[in-house]
Amino acid sequence: MTPQMATLLADYNRWMNARMYEAAGKLDASELAADKGAFFGSILGTLNHVAVADLIWLRRFAQQPPSSAALEALSGFPRPDSLRQTLSSDLASLRDLRERLDEIIVRWAGELTPGILSTDLSYTTTAGVASRKNYGAVVQHFFNHQTHHRGQASTLLFQSGVDVGVTDLNAIIPASEA
Repeated sequence: MTPQMATLLADYNRWMNARMYEAAGKLDASELAADKGAFFGSILGTLNHVAVADLIWLRRFAQQPPSSAALEALSGFPRPDSLRQTLSSDLASLRDLRERLDEIIVRWAGELTPGILSTDLSYTTTAGVASRKNYGAVVQHFFNHQTHHRGQASTLLFQSGVDVGVTDLNAIIPASEA
């Protein structure tokens, strides 16, 4: 993981979340909350999970020196203690939280350096297990986790008659100059 890749993935994350929430906004509340048999039940449950996991990981990153100016903004956000916690039962308020969270992620990614990414991150899982892993690899997991669950949400939306459209990272990778 490089700082440039983290920045690209943060931009992709924000772009895809905007597309995902725009698509979800085409459905009524009952369809968004309907249990579709997915791991987190519904479209709304899946979107909630992505935000919950982001908050949990970002708080772990915030505990790692050096301090991050961007992650200091997490003080105004919920502190989930379960990966199944519901942050919001309606799309509008979850979307507001998501947009504010994505702005923090973009700013935080811009603060990452090769030195930070080469260190280890020590944290405790939600199950209480102490862990120590390479910071850069965990940042890669952070972004991969979002993509994984957005893929699930995209499928659920498609099954509900809403096409999210292009979801490829390649869509936002800048073209190289000749």
